[in-house]
Amino acid sequence: MTSLTDKVTSRIPRIGERGDRKDVVAVVKLHGVITPTPSPLARGTINLAAVESALTRAFDHDRLQAVALLINSPGGAPTQSGLVAERIRQLAAKKPGVPVIAFCEDLAASGGYWLACAADEIYAHRTSLVGSIGVVSGGFGFTGLLERFGIERRLHTAGENKSRLDPFRPEKPEDVEWLEKMHGQLHELFVDWVQERRGGKLTDGENLFTGDVWLGAKALELGLVDGLGNLREVIAERYPDAEITVAEPKKPLLARLGLGAPAAASALLDAVSQRAAWSRFGL
Repeated sequence: MTSLTDKVTSRIPRIGERGDRKDVVAVVKLHGVITPTPSPLARGTINLAAVESALTRAFDHDRLQAVALLINSPGGAPTQSGLVAERIRQLAAKKPGVPVIAFCEDLAASGGYWLACAADEIYAHRTSLVGSIGVVSGGFGFTGLLERFGIERRLHTAGENKSRLDPFRPEKPEDVEWLEKMHGQLHELFVDWVQERRGGKLTDGENLFTGDVWLGAKALELGLVDGLGNLREVIAERYPDAEITVAEPKKPLLARLGLGAPAAASALLDAVSQRAAWSRFGL
């Protein structure tokens, strides 16, 4: 009969066996709209809190050969785009010699391309949509709606600009001017980031920063990406003996409890907003 001691010692790697472990390419999926307020039910959003654990695990492997970012995003919140990109660079700095490679799937646009630029190399499929280096915001105007239904809205502020762009008041030219100035400043930061990360690879000057998107082949021509291909074929060619492991973000609480259908009206509005973000690119 096998003793407990024998069972335990049989599971301890023998000298030399440790060297048989495979090299690793760690994959992190960055899929969805970039927003600071993710749904408690779905994974279809990106922010630092949601992806931090996956990024940390990806960079934590002992025999790490590369980290691959699998990106499929129409963009979203600029701050979260910057925070996630900065975290990727912080972790990469602790692993010198380990390249970070981004792979664009259907869409790496706006904040999605901001994330791609955190990588040392960027690949796209020939049908991928890449770019949209610009800034956009939107909303609705409900001027007259409350009066129509006999509703009185009471809004009290301290500070003359506290109620800028209130959707229930007529739009003021000075408020639009303020918003456009903010957009311009954010656009400059976006352009600076792309130029910092892509450097002399960019080929088309100011035309790159008009908010347009391009298919993969054109993005390669413009220097927005380094090559065409998908994750499996590129990794298989460059790291043929490596094992691909996927570092998944933690599931939201309600998803872990098995609750799959949004119950709150706010969840429905979030879903509509996210659908609109994808629809801008025909997806």
